Amino acid sequence: MTPERYAKIMRVLAQRQPTLSVLMDEVNKPHNFSAVLRTCDAVGVLRAHAVPPKSGSLPTYEATSGSAHKWVEVQTHKEIVGAVRQLQAAGFQVLATHLSEQSMDYRQPDYTRPTAVLLGAEKWGVSDEAARAADHNIVIPMLGMVQSLNVSVAAATILFEAQRQRLTAGMYAQPQLEAAELARLAFEWSYPELAPLYRERGERYPAMDAAGQIVRGDEL
Repeated sequence: MTPERYAKIMRVLAQRQPTLSVLMDEVNKPHNFSAVLRTCDAVGVLRAHAVPPKSGSLPTYEATSGSAHKWVEVQTHKEIVGAVRQLQAAGFQVLATHLSEQSMDYRQPDYTRPTAVLLGAEKWGVSDEAARAADHNIVIPMLGMVQSLNVSVAAATILFEAQRQRLTAGMYAQPQLEAAELARLAFEWSYPELAPLYRERGERYPAMDAAGQIVRGDEL
């Protein structure tokens, strides 16, 4: 671990937004799934959520993600409405990308609130049941012949609006993570090969100094 690498890790973690997320419902194309994660990393999403495709496993595509899967945790859920309810119970507003009579322009919601953007599968989109369970339905205005965007493009469009609002509100100017979680993630990102060994042994992570070097005898 070099001091420069550690400084970058700490700079990125200091801007992570634990109250901004996406919920992907059976997004099954690896390049789309990975591109969404890449955008999540770019705007500071800490944790994404996903209901796996019916195949039972999450798609991955290293070339598209740009290794973003290393920096954005993905929490899986068994079914979409339950996932929506779980996020709402945690204080998130869930915004479903879905065209309905109640849909609003994607720029209208307040993204400085805890927010999860619900994205549907490529072929079917967000189900009517999930759209009803969401707090709001949002749409990206389309002026051409095509009625919808690729799911990863839609995710990027919406998430960068969320980033714009949060930058304006100063939410990237100070850490949003609790100190203990920030320290935990700093070790896991800095020493991805060592962290699993400590977890397997049930041991606490060692502390690190300002240059990212392990301090023997001290624990987080």
